[in-house]
Amino acid sequence: MNPPAGEPGPCPEAAGTPDSSGAARRFRALPLDGAMVSAAPLVSPATASPATASPATASPATASPATLAFVESPVQLLNVLEWAYADARRASGPEGTASGPEGTAPQDLTVVVLSPHDPMTRGQLRRMAELARDEGFAVRWEDARGGAGAPIKTIGGLRGPLRRAGRIVIGDPFSRYVQLLLTLTRAKDLVVVDDGTATMEFISQLAKGEPLVRWHRRGSKGPRDMVFAPVSATARRRLTPGTKRRVEVFSSMPVEPPAGVTITANDFAWTRARFGPPRLTGGTDLVGTSLVETGVVDLERYLEAVGSLARAHGATRYFAHRRESAEKLHRVSAEVGLEIVRPDLPLELIARRGPIGHTIVSFPSTVVHTLPLALVGTGVQVAVCDVDPAWLTRDASPRAQGFLSGVTGTARDVRRLGSGPQPESPPPRDAAPPRDAVPPREAAPPRDAAPPRDAVPQRDTAPPASPGPPAAPVAAS
Repeated sequence: MNPPAGEPGPCPEAAGTPDSSGAARRFRALPLDGAMVSAAPLVSPATASPATASPATASPATASPATLAFVESPVQLLNVLEWAYADARRASGPEGTASGPEGTAPQDLTVVVLSPHDPMTRGQLRRMAELARDEGFAVRWEDARGGAGAPIKTIGGLRGPLRRAGRIVIGDPFSRYVQLLLTLTRAKDLVVVDDGTATMEFISQLAKGEPLVRWHRRGSKGPRDMVFAPVSATARRRLTPGTKRRVEVFSSMPVEPPAGVTITANDFAWTRARFGPPRLTGGTDLVGTSLVETGVVDLERYLEAVGSLARAHGATRYFAHRRESAEKLHRVSAEVGLEIVRPDLPLELIARRGPIGHTIVSFPSTVVHTLPLALVGTGVQVAVCDVDPAWLTRDASPRAQGFLSGVTGTARDVRRLGSGPQPESPPPRDAAPPRDAVPPREAAPPRDAAPPRDAVPQRDTAPPASPGPPAAPVAAS
């Protein structure tokens, strides 16, 4: 068994990479300090089993755990912790779920990290691994992509534990790595935790009996897809409930369960119990996404939209997605003037810990569903900017616009923004004014006056009766 990962203290992989310009000083990572509460592990050290008490000293001869969780991203690991917390509270009964004591974590859970190449993702995973060990769980770090022979070595080392495990928890049913591992398990209890908005597409494809394909992929199948098709089909059967197989989806997304699938709501109870409440800055923070990097949204359109949102809402900080390129972030910093923050933990934890803006503005992404849950009762408002179809690239999947619209349209407790110029609503009283703000006019503008070119609209859920001609698009991601 490989040793668990994560050294104490900040991990350099999670830090922002300075560039050669004056904007380099804007790049920074957030340290893991501040308002962390109720930090006692769910499993008492006195009662923990060898597999959970001290992962660093766990013996290779230790019996295989009854539950294996496979994660490839920080958000997946966060949602495994949320699932374990909820599962423990369910197991402890009404006393534990209501006013009783904290739930006790299952002592038979081992988290297996299938480490990716991306340095930012690896850095966040290491920090999340620290939190998992603090909760009393064993963490097994696998350099699953560390060379040509790494997959064979990883799968060979996991074959035995997979066959003996009674329950499997996964975060990405579209992952070929995970699909391959699913073909080796005999577990009759399968749990899928959120991997962002991909959960919505997974549920839809499972209900329709379709092959598991990521929403942003397009085109015909290549040779590798054809070779892997039997493995994917087998994995899909493993994820289909039956008389001898239970399938649970633990999700914060608004999904309708297919026949036989159990849906358990993720309300981020662990996050709220362990962190916060945050201190609010009174300003606005923007949240970046990787829609440019995945080839869905045009880069120039995206930069235009970020600039428009920053000016319209007086934003000063930009929380980068872990997959955003350094080149794009440099342009956001240099051209828009935003401070780039590269978090070393998922944004749900960063926001819950604080300090965070009074308003958080995002494009269609996971956070428009998760942040309202993690920040409930804090006074933070989450707003989402729609993606105009004109922002999409030529290579974007035909399903892209419908999927993004669904992400926005199903979000609860958020404020909808449009994708073209409109008058903006006033910022909070204590929010800093935009750098280039112009004093408001006392007189109403003439009827034929053109709206500001860089304004990003805020609109009600219902569209106006006479929308008029479509506005020139701004960018998104």
